[in-house]
Amino acid sequence: MSESKRWGIALAGVLMQIALGAVYAWSVFRTPLVKAFHWSISQVTLTFTICVFVLGFAAFIGGLWLNKSGPRPVALTAGVLYGLGVFLACFSANKLWWLYFSYGIIGGTGLGFGYIVPISVLVKWFPDKRGLITGIAVGGFGAGALVTAPIAQRLIVSVGVLHTFAYLGIAYLIVVVGAGWFMQNPPAGYAPAGWTPSATQKSQRAAADYTLGSALGTWQWWALWLILFLNTTAGISVISQEAPMFQEIAKVTAVVAAGMVGIASIGNAVGRVFWAWVSDGITRRWTFVLMYVCQVGLFWVMPNIGQASLLTVLTFIILMCYGGGFGTMPAFAADYFGAKNIGPIYGLMLTAWGFASAFGPLLIAHLRQVGTSFTYGLHVIAVIVLVSIVVPVVVRPPKAA
Repeated sequence: MSESKRWGIALAGVLMQIALGAVYAWSVFRTPLVKAFHWSISQVTLTFTICVFVLGFAAFIGGLWLNKSGPRPVALTAGVLYGLGVFLACFSANKLWWLYFSYGIIGGTGLGFGYIVPISVLVKWFPDKRGLITGIAVGGFGAGALVTAPIAQRLIVSVGVLHTFAYLGIAYLIVVVGAGWFMQNPPAGYAPAGWTPSATQKSQRAAADYTLGSALGTWQWWALWLILFLNTTAGISVISQEAPMFQEIAKVTAVVAAGMVGIASIGNAVGRVFWAWVSDGITRRWTFVLMYVCQVGLFWVMPNIGQASLLTVLTFIILMCYGGGFGTMPAFAADYFGAKNIGPIYGLMLTAWGFASAFGPLLIAHLRQVGTSFTYGLHVIAVIVLVSIVVPVVVRPPKAA
């Protein structure tokens, strides 16, 4: 019974993450909002930045809350806030501040509350497959845009951009609340029948469960935060500039560049599952080393790839590494600090995502301006990632709680 139950909860977690991951489809709304209300692209894009920044801090609050009250009330509140935030964006006509408040702050808070719930629940239900299961869960988040973007695009054409917010907000509320109802923790000390951790797993896992305070007292927590920040900064710098980057490097039209973006973005979802699965075999830290090494080479050669198809493949792999960070890090944190308090411990670690979401796009935009092409910026990021390899190489599990 426990085996079927835990996989049922995993399915609910994936559905919940797909609905939450629809936030990655924000680019679909950008042009219609610019045309309808004559806002600038940067003004509209700031909505997404606010949303993700708020997500990082809300995940921490949600993690603290679920530790006290259990995952279900946090998940249900997340569904209400996320759905309500998106729905209220339909009243944003000529009111940019309202778009920031509704979609960015209210919706972002719901996103943060919701994002941490399946991760916290599933690492407890799957101690034998921590990497794979968290990869599958957050892979749903990465795939959210693939599901939502075409639906949103058709709705915008048929009913307009503001009414699209209303319809999607209602849909998100129903899906997240429905899936969130199934979120529950396993009994204390749960382990699958017949499973015992391998010698490698034991060597990479903490001997006891840490509290948030004791985890913050270790240098390892800060090392993991830095690893996630650096990996996210590299990937999101490309995501923020994909279309113009493709047009400049491969000399393609805007239409072709948009198609390349769509194909490359699939790597975000694929990487979350693939690298998390790999981490179950070679350990989390060596998985990050491998992802960093891949990115050093890819960022360095990327400016010299004039062929559109090859450039798409390289970007696909970079986004696999970007997604792989989110797929692997929850299991990394659970290994080092235990699964009991992973909600607040990893929830606070997600602030790295919020800071990187602001820093990465600003970094690549500034370097593009200074270097007059993307070559300089991509090479600088390659060097940053090269230096960053030292962090996962030296990190080890804390010795005692």
